[in-house]
Amino acid sequence: MKMPPVFLPALAAAFLLLAAPGMRAAGDIKPTPAPAWQLKDVDGRVVSSDQFRNKVVVLDFWATWCGPCRAEIPGYGALQKKYAADGLAVVGVSLDQAGPGVVKKFIAEEKIGYQIVMADDQIVGAFGGVEAIPTTFIIDRSGMIRYRKVGSMPPGDFEEVLKRFLK
Repeated sequence: MKMPPVFLPALAAAFLLLAAPGMRAAGDIKPTPAPAWQLKDVDGRVVSSDQFRNKVVVLDFWATWCGPCRAEIPGYGALQKKYAADGLAVVGVSLDQAGPGVVKKFIAEEKIGYQIVMADDQIVGAFGGVEAIPTTFIIDRSGMIRYRKVGSMPPGDFEEVLKRFLK
């Protein structure tokens, strides 16, 4: 993913300001159609938003070097396992510029049990830009973005929000 050279310092500054515990922005948003996307996973296979039709999707923009992102991963894995039968799909969108090799190694080490794809400029723009990570969206079964959070959130709090959309 090619980004302007100023992107990383700006992202780091935003990360420090917004992703620190207690410094998050989250909430229901005006329902907006989720953009369609096609991205590659760490093995180069194409993964498409069409694969998640009629599911509730947690779309999480993250990176391996982001502490709050890493802290949320076990919670997302537990949610995927707990609610898969109810139609939940967790998709991690890696913003790692070091490439899929780094992410693939991280997935194996952390035993991540949900779909991970590699971001590109189009998906970041399509979701309105990512000012800080983690940035997470909940997309309902009809394909509408219903919730957005910037920064980390305790797993139990996020689960309570998510359950509203799984009904």
